[in-house]
Amino acid sequence: MDIERLKEEQLEAASKVITDDLAGEPKTIGGCDCAYSDKAVIAAVVVCDANMNPLEKQTAVVESAFPYMLGMLYYREGEAIKAAFAKLGKRPDVLLVDGNGVLHPLRCGMASQLGVELGQATIGVAKTRMLGDEDEAGNITVGKELLGMELRTKEVSKPLYISVGHKVSLENAVAIVQKSIRHPHKLPEPLHLAHRMADKKRQAMEREAKSNCYSKGQKYQE
Repeated sequence: MDIERLKEEQLEAASKVITDDLAGEPKTIGGCDCAYSDKAVIAAVVVCDANMNPLEKQTAVVESAFPYMLGMLYYREGEAIKAAFAKLGKRPDVLLVDGNGVLHPLRCGMASQLGVELGQATIGVAKTRMLGDEDEAGNITVGKELLGMELRTKEVSKPLYISVGHKVSLENAVAIVQKSIRHPHKLPEPLHLAHRMADKKRQAMEREAKSNCYSKGQKYQE
C-alpha cells in the first residue's frame, strides 16, 4: 500500500475540483452511503426527486481490504459506490456523499474524489469536522480559506459539516442539503434512505451467511 502515491492521486484530483454552481435548480438529488460486513463493503445509492420521493435505488457489494485511515475513505468505499452508481438508469443532478469534500487536509475528501472520478456534481455531508476553525456563524475556515459550513438539522442532534465536493458552490451545497431534510431525520433524505438501504443489505447478507453455516453444521462467527 503506497500511501504517498495515493496522496498524490488526491492532490491531482483536488486540482480538478470545480466550485461553480450547478446550472439551475437540481431536479433530482442522490445520496450514497456504505455498510460493512467482514471484508465486504456494501454501497447503496438512492435518487430522489425535488420533493424527496425516491425514484431509484441501487446497491453493490465489493470486497475491500483497505483499512480505515483518516482522510483516505475513498480508497475504502469508492469502488463499491461507483459500482452501485453505475447501475442507475439516470444519474442525479447532484449526489450527496457521506464524507468530506474539500474540507480535507489535501482539499480532496471522498465527495471530491468521487465527483472528479464520475464527472458528477457532489456535496460532502460529514458527521465530524476533520479540520478547520469555526466561527459563530458556522463558517469553517482553514487558514484564510472558507472550506465548509456547520449545519444543525435537529436541535437535539450533533451538527453536520457541509463542504463542496465537485461542480457546486458552498452556498448552493448548504441550500441543497437544507431543502433535502425531512423531519424527523437528521440526515438529508437521500442519505438517510441510502444509509438504511445499505444497513438492510448488510443484515440480509449476515442472515444468509449465518443460515448457510448452520445448514452445513458450522459455527457462525459473529
